[in-house]
Amino acid sequence: MIEALQNRKYLQFFLLVAVFLLLCLLVPQSEGNWLWRLPPLLSQLPIIINNSVDYMMFEWWPIEVYDPDIEEYEQKPLLREITRGISGVVLFLIELVREILLGGVKTIVTFSGWDWATENQWARWPALPWTVVAGGAAILGYALSGIGLAVFVGAACVYIAIFGQWEPSMQTLSFVLIAAPVAILLGLALGVWGYKSKRVEAVLNPLLNVAQIVPHFSYLIPVMVFFGIGDHAGAIATIIFATPPMVRLTILGLKKVPPEVAEAGLMSGCSDWQLLRQVLIPTARRDILIGVNQVIMQCLAMVVIASLIGAKGLGNDLLIALNRLRIGLALEIGICIVLIAIVLDRLSLAWANKQTDYFADQSFRERHKYSLWFLIVFVAGVVLAWLGSFIFREGFNYLYLIPHNKGITTAAFWQAGVDWIWDTFFYSLKGFNEWLIVEVLIPVKNAYLAMPVVATFTLAMGAGFIVGGIRSALIVGFFLLFIALTEWWDRALITSYLVTMAVLISGFIGIVVGTLCAQHAASSRFILTVCDTFQTFPSFIYLIPVMMLFGVTDTSVLIAIVVYSTIPATRYTVEGLRSVPEALHDAASMSGVNRLQRWLSVELPLSFPHMALGINQTVVFALSMVIIGAMIGTDDLGQLILKSLSDKAGVGNGLVLGFCVAFIGLAIDQILRTWANQRKQALGME
Repeated sequence: MIEALQNRKYLQFFLLVAVFLLLCLLVPQSEGNWLWRLPPLLSQLPIIINNSVDYMMFEWWPIEVYDPDIEEYEQKPLLREITRGISGVVLFLIELVREILLGGVKTIVTFSGWDWATENQWARWPALPWTVVAGGAAILGYALSGIGLAVFVGAACVYIAIFGQWEPSMQTLSFVLIAAPVAILLGLALGVWGYKSKRVEAVLNPLLNVAQIVPHFSYLIPVMVFFGIGDHAGAIATIIFATPPMVRLTILGLKKVPPEVAEAGLMSGCSDWQLLRQVLIPTARRDILIGVNQVIMQCLAMVVIASLIGAKGLGNDLLIALNRLRIGLALEIGICIVLIAIVLDRLSLAWANKQTDYFADQSFRERHKYSLWFLIVFVAGVVLAWLGSFIFREGFNYLYLIPHNKGITTAAFWQAGVDWIWDTFFYSLKGFNEWLIVEVLIPVKNAYLAMPVVATFTLAMGAGFIVGGIRSALIVGFFLLFIALTEWWDRALITSYLVTMAVLISGFIGIVVGTLCAQHAASSRFILTVCDTFQTFPSFIYLIPVMMLFGVTDTSVLIAIVVYSTIPATRYTVEGLRSVPEALHDAASMSGVNRLQRWLSVELPLSFPHMALGINQTVVFALSMVIIGAMIGTDDLGQLILKSLSDKAGVGNGLVLGFCVAFIGLAIDQILRTWANQRKQALGME
């Protein structure tokens, strides 16, 4: 019965493709032909959004606010005052952490008579010596995971310091240390609310799906309008971007708590608050802390993007270096961003995996030994910084704070290496680049642009109907209809062409590599570690090496997307194949099949749901990188989103373009996820 249904679906797919090709051949390419392109009925939507935002920011709900500049009360919109107040609080917190790390002076404005501009200094402190921060980070690594993590964390801090990137690194760290805790608390609160209420969870799920796929740039545009430009605006955009994974993992962790654990808490007399705080959250601790890890990674992924709206730190320096084509310096800065990402990733994962012994009987010194060690490191670092002021009297005190770009640099070496590669392999790289663009990418791109809208709808909705019935077909159709009624359908097709090429290549590489590595436990652990490491890198980093080799072309963007998108395809393939029970391996081997037959007949069907979800994540990763790739030149939706950042009325365009990108991903997600769930049910996994 199942085999007959499968054969029927294969026949339906074959007929669907035949109809699609027939429509592509028969529908004429002419203006005004609705079968070719739909009229842009939603072209006024960005203007409506812009007008609504202007009304809310400049006219809606005016309140009386005292203006010290003109010494009288003025009518000011409530929303604008609220957003500016939030901006001020966030900026104050970022500067507070930044000045603790790098030194500074804080002042306040007080009322004196009729003068509101009197500044009173209330705090002055020097920077923490970099040796203290490095030593404290190493102690934290040792406390969480032992000597190996301590050495790595300490070495990373030393590298950042001696290469003269300490100041921008601390600016970036201060940005993350404010954005991450806020996103964690917000995500935890929403996750608990979603766990408590099925209705709230039903509302959150589609919002989280959209938030996961909406491009990074689209978060910047409304934030820039409502909150201004600067570190605070970048932090707020980062908080919005980083909160969804915390919400998902909080809900997942709380749902995995066994019912008998909750019942035991209720029977012991716990109130709802006590049950949540003392039973449910501690039991779901590991999943929640993995959510913390994901929030930190998302914050670091936004470091470069947030610099577009004024965030200081390594991201801003990296953008400047790339704009000036200083590839060596960009590579140095990129390594620093990667080191910070890996350090925070390893520390947060060690925290998630660390087991607490609640019954240990320890003395005061044993309980607080790490704090005592840090106190010793702090005193030693301060003394060394004081001695350095005498040793380096004629120059910079390298034991206190190494100034920006005054440390060791290997930028000239890397630049020379890039030049050597370019000079040595110029004709080979140029030939490959030209062949790929002329013979592959341009024909595929033209083929996508030649697809009539009716053919595209037929193919997508038909696939949705075959996989999930009329409901899936209508959902996919709604997503495509929104895009088709905007003026950017052709740009969406270009985005789809890049994503399709990247997903096909990434999926093939991921399945092949994952299958080979899944044959042995050691190789599985190795490839999963590699995937973890590559996923830790901020996505923008992948653009640097390909720009060095292929310049500003679609080839560079495609290769960067492939490298980044192969991670989930490989991971889910390994995890899917390793989840096949060993007894089935033995049964297949005893039936006389060879390894290839066992993979095709047993392992692949059973691991297909995992692989389908891996391809789904590959699509999400590819869409993310396509939009980021607009920074080095593409003519897809990402280029328009990037342009809307500098447009005075860009908030409407940016939001609608962001939804167009999200809807491409959601349409594919609807088909793949439905297909994976059907396979799970057929295999008895649900």
